[in-house]
Amino acid sequence: MKIDLPGVITEFIQAKNGYDSAALAACFTEQAIVHDEGQQIIGPEAIQKWIEASNKKYQDTVTPVRLAESESETILTAQVSGNFPGSPVSLDFCFILQSGKIAQLKIVPTEC
Repeated sequence: MKIDLPGVITEFIQAKNGYDSAALAACFTEQAIVHDEGQQIIGPEAIQKWIEASNKKYQDTVTPVRLAESESETILTAQVSGNFPGSPVSLDFCFILQSGKIAQLKIVPTEC
C-alpha cells in the first residue's frame, strides 16, 4: 500500500534513509524543535548533529506504515529497522508542519 505523504515528510524519509543529514536538516524551520529519546534538539544545525550521531549509532531506516492528519498535527507511523536491540520497532513521528517545513517533530513508540 502506497501512502501519500506531504512533500516535506517524503523529503525527510528520503534523507533519513539515505543518511543525508544535511538534506534532513534542511526539512526543518529555523526554530524547529525535535523531541527524541528524552532529548530536545533546537534548530537545523543541532538537528543535523543529532541525526549524524543517530545514523552512526543506529544505522536505521524508516518505512512508512500509515499516516494520520489533523488540523494541527501529522502523525506518521513507521517501522524503524537498524542496529539496536528489538529492531525493528514501530514508532510514531508526530510532525507539526509550517510553510512546507517541519516546525516540530516528536518521536515516540507507537501506542497500538
